[in-house]
Amino acid sequence: MTDPPQTLRMKLADLVGRLYPDHDRDDLVSGIVAAFWPGGSHLRRRARMPTNRLWSPQDAMVITYGNSIVDGQHKPLDLLNDFLRRHLAGTVSSVHILPFFPFTSDDGFAVTDYRTVNSSLGEWSDINRIAQDFMVMSDLVLNHVSSQSPWFTAYLQGHEPYDRFFFEASPDDDLSPVVRPRTSPLLRQVETANGVRHVWCTFSHDQVDLDFRNPEVLLEFLRIMRLHVDNGIRIVRLDAVAFLWKEPGTPSIHMPQTHAIVQLMRVLCDFAVEPVILLTETNVPNVENLSYFGNRNEAHAVYNFSLPPLILHALLSGTAEHLHRWQTTMPPAQLGCTYLNFTASHDGIGMRPVEGLLPDGEIGQIIAAVRAFGGEVSMRTLGGGGEAPYELNITWFDAMKGTFAGEDDHQIDRFLCSQSIVMALEGVPAFYIHALLATPNDHAGVGKTGVKRAINRHRWDYPTLLALLDDPASPQAQVLRQMKRRIAIRCAQPAFHPNATQFTLHLDHRLFGLWRQSPDRDQSIFALHNVSADDLSVSPLSINLIGGETWVDLLSGETISPTGTGIPFAPYQCRWISNRG
Repeated sequence: MTDPPQTLRMKLADLVGRLYPDHDRDDLVSGIVAAFWPGGSHLRRRARMPTNRLWSPQDAMVITYGNSIVDGQHKPLDLLNDFLRRHLAGTVSSVHILPFFPFTSDDGFAVTDYRTVNSSLGEWSDINRIAQDFMVMSDLVLNHVSSQSPWFTAYLQGHEPYDRFFFEASPDDDLSPVVRPRTSPLLRQVETANGVRHVWCTFSHDQVDLDFRNPEVLLEFLRIMRLHVDNGIRIVRLDAVAFLWKEPGTPSIHMPQTHAIVQLMRVLCDFAVEPVILLTETNVPNVENLSYFGNRNEAHAVYNFSLPPLILHALLSGTAEHLHRWQTTMPPAQLGCTYLNFTASHDGIGMRPVEGLLPDGEIGQIIAAVRAFGGEVSMRTLGGGGEAPYELNITWFDAMKGTFAGEDDHQIDRFLCSQSIVMALEGVPAFYIHALLATPNDHAGVGKTGVKRAINRHRWDYPTLLALLDDPASPQAQVLRQMKRRIAIRCAQPAFHPNATQFTLHLDHRLFGLWRQSPDRDQSIFALHNVSADDLSVSPLSINLIGGETWVDLLSGETISPTGTGIPFAPYQCRWISNRG
């Protein structure tokens, strides 16, 4: 094997020293390099430097399960590939295929085998085929594995090296400070060949937490990460990464060692020949979430987790006051980093990210509206007892049925307004497949599984879906057609580069407005979104349209005079007013 660059060894040695001070640094560094670059292949001699050229205005992502589309005859990954090529080619650049491995629960997030594609979906060749046309993101579910996995079975039997792969604690430990995303007991008692043990289960008793204090666990995941990269994966999503390192008596979230592991993975990506992007999944309050950018040395991208509940509140309340206040405090992403903006995902609408941003009374109104529109609420356990809302379970399309006042006739316009905000913001927009397809609440799925999140994880019968998309009057056809049109318009605007300059406008509280300017300062866009059911008018002078320029609303095609009368807005109307049509 070719000797790795000295700068790589030095960076890894520093991180290894922080993570594993009692181990031989040189041996561990050599083990890390061998795990990620077996045979010394695919290794750069110099680290890739942070750059905003990783992104472009054409970047947009679709989020989907491997079996969101089925027909009972063909491999679901084949059907997904067909749908992507038929309906989203040229619209989205990347696809997040949620865990496509064998699993036992949590719709894929209790993995039994990280190296094999779930045979009910397809095989690696199907992933490779999709990766030929789209940048593919995979999940590295690295906090926990299935209790029925070979790893955990070997642990129970006392077989090396798995006998030290799982985090053990004692019921006598002080676990009261531990931050929990669930209400289930944290510890699970098990019988092992070495006696009774209590294993740590952050999420469920079928998802047993791994012990990253053992460097062999880290090395195993680096080998898995390399396997994914070799199979065409170019974005690696670090699932539930915030909980990675645990210590009884502490919150066991966002530990310094967790950040060190993300930094170590970033170093490997920087020295990889393949352009591999790290995305951290940390559904936590905003300041904690932003910490995973590090100092341009951790995640390339983070989810903008505060955005979904704040947009939801704005559209339900008819005021962008809280959304506006939050956005004015958001820092621009660092060089080489970006936000992943979204409203809907495979999970519910997380409420932890708006802790301290929305008053309890407003949160209560959101919960009441979501329940009125057929949704559910999932809770989490608080330290010292008690519960609090963790997430809202509802499809985004059904969440747009009405406002705090009840249902109305503005569902599609309200939905499109919510997605237009996502497209206009600094960062890369991501769209859950069930948002693109205006999927209604799947109450049958909840009844069948007993899992609240199933409400937003419908499996479309492909012939039925295609028939709906061929019917211009169906909500599915209307929403997908309008979404494709707006995404296409967005992708053509340099001012919507993910790192283009952004300024939050101070307007009527019913309008959420942004000014974006292209990196070359040639194009300006005033992106204005009416989040209310009211007819509004905005003076061109209030948004400082420069005289002598020709201003055009990219969405409607109308010419906007910088000295004319008020610019009208219908309920939920959006305008992207640009000096370059």
